[in-house]
Order: sequence, then structure tokens, then C-alpha cells
Amino acid sequence: MNKRRLGNSDLMITPVGIGAWAIGGDGWAFSWSQQDDAESIRAIHTALDSGVNWIDTAAVYGLGHSEEVVAEALRQYSGAKPYVFTKCERNWDQNRQIIKSLKADSIRKECEDSLRRLGVETIDLYQIHWPEPDEDIEEGWSTLANLQQEGKVRWIGVSNFNAQQMQRIRSIAPITSLQPPYSLIRREVEAEILPYTHTQNIGVIAYSPMGSGMLTGTMSRQRLAALPSDDWRTRSMHFQEPLLSRNLEIAERVTQSANKLGISPGHLAIAWVLNNPAVTGAIVGIRNSQQAQELAKAIEIRPADYASELVSLGTV
Repeated sequence: MNKRRLGNSDLMITPVGIGAWAIGGDGWAFSWSQQDDAESIRAIHTALDSGVNWIDTAAVYGLGHSEEVVAEALRQYSGAKPYVFTKCERNWDQNRQIIKSLKADSIRKECEDSLRRLGVETIDLYQIHWPEPDEDIEEGWSTLANLQQEGKVRWIGVSNFNAQQMQRIRSIAPITSLQPPYSLIRREVEAEILPYTHTQNIGVIAYSPMGSGMLTGTMSRQRLAALPSDDWRTRSMHFQEPLLSRNLEIAERVTQSANKLGISPGHLAIAWVLNNPAVTGAIVGIRNSQQAQELAKAIEIRPADYASELVSLGTV
């Protein structure tokens, strides 16, 4: 099976991994609405059975609940255990209000909490979720470096950082990976960020390669209008005008190309992301077994098979 080395690490990852954002369930600010835990566990097992070998979650997803569901899924799973990636910096108070902190004491507590919820002794990849507050990123990164030296985490990375912020922290400790948003509807990382990671041997695991559902061939104005009110996409600028019309046009172009090639629009959208030489892997969110089966098919994507169509899509 095709695997890729993630940055400077010894992690050999499949081109796609399991995204555990939505399985955090409802009751927090960036929920995808209600989610059945048993269905989440079945979905994770289906994806792992297909050969996917990594799961990406975060403490803040469901305010700890996503990590707990991942842990239960792995406890029940008898096959080879996947790499587990999670994130810090987004914490919450007793009123379930999200707190942004990169202070050493906060990150140390978050790491211990994640280790406990995940039921592991070491986190395979620990990432700073957002570079906020910006003035504390050096303190936060120094703390992750110390946790790595102590054996609490194996490798350390960042998420949503720009090139200047990565440059600021590289002298403290090497950056294994960056996790940015990247898709046909979100290409801002192409200008500076992806060229920087490519030259600095920083692995990239792109999130939302299908544009949070926009590029799956199933999104429409009608479906968007029917989303539950607690689905964060109802408040996202990428699902509102003026971007909505543009994004739906791109989605239609992806669907037309995918139909011509005989593959799903979602798979073509993922292939487009993986075709960028700076990208190591793509995070694909799953909520049920059907989506997990689609993820299983995506593991065999060979962007070179669709090279001319991918180039054409890049001009939309």
C-alpha cells in the first residue's frame, strides 16, 4: 500500500486519514450537529479495516468527546492500531466556553488530559491547533518540544500557521508537520505556505480537502438550507454569499469532471489536493459506515491517473 513519510518523522502514513471533527457531536461552538457514537465507532473500524493508518482529532472537538470516542473505537478494535494525532491550544471552561491559550501550564494540562481521554501513553503527533495568541507561539512551541523530550508525544507539528509564524519557531525545535485548510475552494496556502513547507521538509496534512462537503457532489442551496441550525457550516462564510455562488460553480465543475472519469466528485477533489507535491496526506472526515467505505476507496487514489483533468480543475 502506498504510504508517505510525514516530514522529518518516522511516521509512514496512508495518503488519506480519518478526520474526527464531526464525531465530537453537538453542544459546542463548531459542531456538525448530533452524532451517534456507535455509528462513529463502526465508521472508524470500517476505515481501519481498509488500511487507513492514522486518525486526526483534537481536544476541542466536542470538548473532549471526540478523543473519547476515538479511544473507545481503538479499545474495541482487534486489528493493527493506527497512529493517533491530536491538538492543543483550544481549551474550555466550566461553562463550555472555548479558551485560547499557548501558556506552558495550560498546554501541559491539555496534554495530560488528552493522554487520559485517548487511553495512550504517548501521542504520535501533537499539534498546536491555532497560533493564538500570536505573541505566545514561542512559549507554546517550547512546551511541545519539552513534551517530546519527555516522551509524552513522539512528534510535534502545527495547524493553521503561516510561513512567518513557522519561521519564528523553527529555531526552537524542528516542525514535523503543518495542518492547513486546502481544497479547490480554499487555495490561499498556495502562495507562500506550501512552498515554504516544501523547501523546509515540513509535512503537510491538509484538512477539508472536499471543502467541508461542498465538493462531494451532494451540496446544493436546498441541502444547505436544510442543515441543522447547530451545524457550523450554516455560519461559515464559505457557505454564504458572495462565496457560496462561486463555490457551487466550482463544485459543479468537479462533478462534471468526476462523471467523465467515472469516479466520485469527492475522490477527484481529494486527488487534486494530493497532487500538490507539498502535500503528504489529506484528512477525510467520516460520520458513518457509508462515508468510511468511500474513504476506503480513496486510499487507492493515484493522482497521476487524472493528471490532465487535475490541471484543468486548477484553472477554475
